[in-house]
Amino acid sequence: MLDQGAPPKDRTQAAPPSPGFGARLMRRKPVERLVAEGGQGEGGALRRSLGLWQLTMISIGATLGTGIFVVLGEAVPKAGPAVTLSFVIAGLTALFSALSYAELAGTIPVAGSSYSYAYATMGELIAWVCGWCLVLEYGVSVAAVAVGWGEYLNELLDGTIGVTIPDALSAPPGDGGVFNLPALIVVLLAMAFLLGGARESARANTVMVAVKIAALVLFCAIGVQGFRSGNYAHFMPLGMAGVSAAGATLFFSYIGFDAASTAGEEAKNAQRDLPRAIMLSLVIVTALYVLVAAVAVGAQPWRQFGDSEAALAQIMRDVTGQSFWATLLAFCAVVAIASVVLTVLYGQTRILFAMSRDGLVPKVFSRVHPRTGTPRANTLIVSLFCGVLAAAIPLGQLADATSIGTLFAFALVNVAVVVLRRTRPEMPRTFRVPLSPVLPALGLAFCVWMMGSLSAVTWVVFGVWMAVGLVVYFVYGQRRSRLATPAPLEK
Repeated sequence: MLDQGAPPKDRTQAAPPSPGFGARLMRRKPVERLVAEGGQGEGGALRRSLGLWQLTMISIGATLGTGIFVVLGEAVPKAGPAVTLSFVIAGLTALFSALSYAELAGTIPVAGSSYSYAYATMGELIAWVCGWCLVLEYGVSVAAVAVGWGEYLNELLDGTIGVTIPDALSAPPGDGGVFNLPALIVVLLAMAFLLGGARESARANTVMVAVKIAALVLFCAIGVQGFRSGNYAHFMPLGMAGVSAAGATLFFSYIGFDAASTAGEEAKNAQRDLPRAIMLSLVIVTALYVLVAAVAVGAQPWRQFGDSEAALAQIMRDVTGQSFWATLLAFCAVVAIASVVLTVLYGQTRILFAMSRDGLVPKVFSRVHPRTGTPRANTLIVSLFCGVLAAAIPLGQLADATSIGTLFAFALVNVAVVVLRRTRPEMPRTFRVPLSPVLPALGLAFCVWMMGSLSAVTWVVFGVWMAVGLVVYFVYGQRRSRLATPAPLEK
């Protein structure tokens, strides 16, 4: 029964005034809340089943192979023999950012990767921009890699049964084709693995990573037999500008080392294992990239690159004079590139999972299937989108668009690690970036420098993408954000 003599309640205390426009853009999600919500989705939770080995294999699977098997043929004409230096520069850029990723992954072990790190440090608008870049990075790189897969599939078919898929069905419009059917097929195969669960996908990926490492070691063992020192006579024929331009393109080949950070809510011991997996994978990948690039340029004059995206298979054929080794390498490349598609597609679904849980994209992306513990609807939607994109857009445009989105996201991570050091210095960190803020500042500078090396067309595409993202945010995300609705008062 109500107390008639009680004074009326002050309703203004129960409904505080809405924050201003600027405050809404800068609202941050506390680290503790991010971690507490880890794994939780609509109707279920992600399952923690991945250890250090699986996390490392996810990062290597998402990274190793893309630049060597697909993009090398495009980068060599830009830099000449100095493409090895381009790989080193791109690797250093990735290394500085990897250090920042390692610290934040151990501190904020959630599925959102750099999107979540930005949400905790720089506010919702910056987080949205970062997440939108990640959609470009992961989603478009899946399509770009899938395009290259068709090249090696044709090499394999030609060497085994003597037939190839017609250009009309194996190349996208603009490259002499109508519809790239192999690219769509490999994305759908990866989708099938992901729908089975994270543990099952990790097992398949581990096998594929072993195959791709064996393929690259085999290439080096055979390719070095055709090594000609004269191919390095003019090491930097196009100058430092060419090295920089090639490095910006080759940065595409380092996309994926941060894939382990998207598995933060499915790792058994995320705070311990994520930093280790990120750093270990980057060291392995960089060493293999530089070694293979050095052998490839030594075995074939640099002016002969660029005619085919299946460059390594062609070198194997030229060195040995036999089609067997080239066919074997093509088989390994088919498996290797499929693992990149699998792991990067995995990362894309987990980014959207985190953004959906925060209300910035529709809830369907955070709906978890109770039996498999995976975001099934999310996986289906993303896979179909990436598959159609892969079948319709030329590889070169995709690679550069992916690089600029990635570099922008990495730049934000380098800023985020410094901000979190200043705002939350007391937080426990399982890994700390040495010489901070110097190394994060170098990471930021390298990212900006490499972004400046990309073409004007790429910048236009990026600008249009960002404009579309801001429209989506202000029309949908800002209003539906979970931070827009104050949490109910505790009793």
